[in-house]
Amino acid sequence: MDGAGGSGAFCGVLLRQLEYLVALARERHFARAAAACHVSQPSLSEAIRKLERELDVPLVRRGQRFGGLTPEGERVVLWAHRILADTDSLRQDLAKMRQGLSGTLRLGAIPTALTAASLLTTPFCERYPHVRVLLTSLSSREIARRLANFEIDMALTYLEDDDEDLGDVRVSPLYEERYLLLTPADSHLAERPVARWAEVAALPLCLLAPEMRNRRILDANFRHAGAVVVPVIETDTVSALYAHVATQRWSSVIAHAWLHMFGVPEGMRVVRMERAAHEPRVGLVMTGSGPESVMARAVLGIARELNLGEVLDRLTGEYLT
Repeated sequence: MDGAGGSGAFCGVLLRQLEYLVALARERHFARAAAACHVSQPSLSEAIRKLERELDVPLVRRGQRFGGLTPEGERVVLWAHRILADTDSLRQDLAKMRQGLSGTLRLGAIPTALTAASLLTTPFCERYPHVRVLLTSLSSREIARRLANFEIDMALTYLEDDDEDLGDVRVSPLYEERYLLLTPADSHLAERPVARWAEVAALPLCLLAPEMRNRRILDANFRHAGAVVVPVIETDTVSALYAHVATQRWSSVIAHAWLHMFGVPEGMRVVRMERAAHEPRVGLVMTGSGPESVMARAVLGIARELNLGEVLDRLTGEYLT
């Protein structure tokens, strides 16, 4: 009896020590890490020193101020992220068995896929009313980092990315990104059944900025058609792009998933683009190491039932007819 109780107490202390170390690695400051963990700085420092004694390795470089982690400390932080994530998944799994799924779904999404996220999160929340959703706009690079550190449960992103390696992940395709011309109603291309990439390049355009993956995909499609595009306006948000296009002074090439959120502004027309050389897949990614989280399984179940590709194709067809 005493042994079982002692073992449980030890596990609880170890988890707290790992949480403190992860916070210190993130904040890079003892006082900020202690505040983030809602403990005093001496308590956090002593817990980390005790972890060093138990592991028999130095984890933190100490001086007048925090000097970083030792190589051993960096390795322990990697394990800590995994242990804490698995512990959280275990608790969620058991809680689901007792009373249904609860907790927080941490979902990342690239900016160009955020417009479709509500198609997943709305039915998810309806089915699991005790779950909160934290939806964050992230770059592909940040998605890869947060997945590796178990800081998000899953993400909505491009599945084939030549610029960023997502690392060890499981993938679940949702839809292929299709491209449409959004142009003023009085444009000479507005009544075309299909617009060609080369002729669209000659229009006064508003596009996403070159650092955005969507823009680099479009540039490659224009090059494949023998055209070089020089937009009048570049921006790093879809909402700002739509705000400019709504003035009816510029055209844009949009992803069909954006129609779900923004539709077609008054005085504008949407025209199907000729089939692009590259139409990337967008899907859900989750870490490939460790057991699949309960949250991830629940979202994947919703996604399979929904068939997001068909939903978006149907919506696109409504705007094109």
